[in-house]
Amino acid sequence: MKSYKIAVIPGDGTGPEVIREGLKVLKAVGKLEGISYEFENYPFGGEHYLKTKEVLPDSALKEFLKKDAIYLGAIGHPDVKPGILERGVLLKIRFDLDQYINLRPVKLYEGVWTPLKDKGPKEVDFVVVRENTEGLYVGKGHFENKGTKKEVAIQESVNTYKGVERCVRYAFEFTRKRNKRKKLTLCGKTNVLNFAHDLWQRVFNEVAKKYPDITTDYAHVDATCMWMVKNPEWFDVIVTDNMFGDIITDLGAMIQGGMGIAAGGNLNPEKVSMFEPIGGSAPKYTGKNVINPLAAIAAGQMMLEHLGEVKAAERIENAIRYITQHKLKSLSAGKMGYSTTEVGDLVVKHLDGVR
Repeated sequence: MKSYKIAVIPGDGTGPEVIREGLKVLKAVGKLEGISYEFENYPFGGEHYLKTKEVLPDSALKEFLKKDAIYLGAIGHPDVKPGILERGVLLKIRFDLDQYINLRPVKLYEGVWTPLKDKGPKEVDFVVVRENTEGLYVGKGHFENKGTKKEVAIQESVNTYKGVERCVRYAFEFTRKRNKRKKLTLCGKTNVLNFAHDLWQRVFNEVAKKYPDITTDYAHVDATCMWMVKNPEWFDVIVTDNMFGDIITDLGAMIQGGMGIAAGGNLNPEKVSMFEPIGGSAPKYTGKNVINPLAAIAAGQMMLEHLGEVKAAERIENAIRYITQHKLKSLSAGKMGYSTTEVGDLVVKHLDGVR
């Protein structure tokens, strides 16, 4: 029996509720596929910070490096100033563990409502590969004449050849492995950001020469947003920088049915990676047992696939696909027709493929 060491950060708000259901599904599919886990819980998040003033100690990062993966619920607390938890937990994990790829599948399932007219699962099925440790999020910049009428705020986007090349190379490899349309789109803004995105375009063109089987194209970020809404079927895999990736993946979540189904991975292909639902902590729903846990369950599915447990991951995805089509009334909190716990039970019930 294969065994994996998983660091679990339930986090804030509804995070512990959705992680509870995700762990339930992971344990159930583990029994079917001969997989065991050593789960270790970590308390980091808003409540922990308010009690201890500790955000994320370096000792925890050292422990994370000994794990096979990290499973995160949600980070965000209404009583903690914005930025403290985001930079102190989420970005610290991504940057310090060099999780340089953010992987975001955008997949619409049958029976799930999308705001896109006349579009269905065949049209909405692509993946965004986002550079995850550079760009505007490195926190470089400064103020001049702060607090005066002459104030200037300067925020710098830092892009290195190494960072761009490894992200682009990963995107090409992923496109080849995905083996669908085998098309990779670079999303940027070369007509305005003529330093950073000139580098992205040159590296993209250079790496593309090594992948003659992959069709490539380019779209400005504003055009990418437009085509994601009008013709999402044009996309197979999109690769982009940190900021643009952050924006277009939220748009992607909406066209696949909302935050309740969207999951993502923060990957270091050589070390430890972290998987999480895209939605936030949703504090207004905390403790009500009405939040949709499918995004957290899908994050667990991504984690298993990343660990090489493809069959187990397929079981989870097929169960999600079945209940979204045949069981749930909606993906919205409180409107699913089932409680949070019951949705987790439904996924477990359908892991064996029996209908």
